[in-house]
Amino acid sequence: MDFLLTAFLGKPLWMWAAFLLVVAALLAFDLGVLHRKKQEIGVRESLKLSAFYIAVGLAYGGWIWWSLGSGAGLDYLTGFVVEKSLALDNVFVIATIFGYFAVPRQYQHRVLFWGILGVIVLRAVMIGVGAALVTRFEWVLYLFAAFLVFTGIKMLVRPPGDYSVGDQPVLAFARRKLRVTEGFEGGRFLVRRVSPETGRVALQATPLFLALVLIEFADVVFAVDSVPAIFAITTDPFIVYTSNIFAVLGLRALYFAVAAMIHRFHYLKYALAVLLVFIGSKVFVAGALDIEKFPPLVSLGATFAILGAGIAYSLHRTRRDARLAAG
Repeated sequence: MDFLLTAFLGKPLWMWAAFLLVVAALLAFDLGVLHRKKQEIGVRESLKLSAFYIAVGLAYGGWIWWSLGSGAGLDYLTGFVVEKSLALDNVFVIATIFGYFAVPRQYQHRVLFWGILGVIVLRAVMIGVGAALVTRFEWVLYLFAAFLVFTGIKMLVRPPGDYSVGDQPVLAFARRKLRVTEGFEGGRFLVRRVSPETGRVALQATPLFLALVLIEFADVVFAVDSVPAIFAITTDPFIVYTSNIFAVLGLRALYFAVAAMIHRFHYLKYALAVLLVFIGSKVFVAGALDIEKFPPLVSLGATFAILGAGIAYSLHRTRRDARLAAG
């Protein structure tokens, strides 16, 4: 069993294996126990599941604090909070995609479940490439930081408009290359049907599969922001990956609650923009002060303050609209 002590990306293999085992157990429990039947997930169940996933993520952060030290623990917690917050933008896009295809609520969890499997693989690839670049070329970290500052300022000056599903090139490409059924086939992504052109049985995609493709593509786009953001907090690949995955795992459960009150978080984008500017700027501040990294406790405190102010402001500004809608 000595091979389990072999270092991989700065950590022994047993730590990576233990993490992947926890993730696999959570996914198996989710799909095999909680949602064996195709059913609609209500807001109350969504909030309970979200609390569970957040508790698991925080517990894992506590283990990192205990085993790797307070610095690593604070970096994990900061990365977890930042990734969870940035991923809320993904909720807006997912809700739009489901609305465009009119995906029944009882099938939405299935799409999100398989979507998270794709996220685990895609984030591993992107984080692995990012870690290799930062390790070999330290100046790449400053490129990441500059990109975050630029993105944040762009969001402040010109907040992103509504996500238009029909205009996405990946959707047009998929429709050109795939045979797509007219309607849903239960919760299935692919079905075998007789082709009217050839008269032979051929594999066809369902609208549910197109929704899954768009969600995976959207995650790649959002990872362009979130992966540099976490690298600006810490360059430890283990902390980067584990905080990313635990945050995204919980997001799937949180989707059904957030989607029901998505209009109340309209102004949160401005707080996320400020957060990106802050995360990017502290890399340059650390370089100017000739210190190894920005103090983790200050980063965590600033992150909570920015997000707390953004959530409070958004709820306050949308309170009147919510009252009018209720009345």
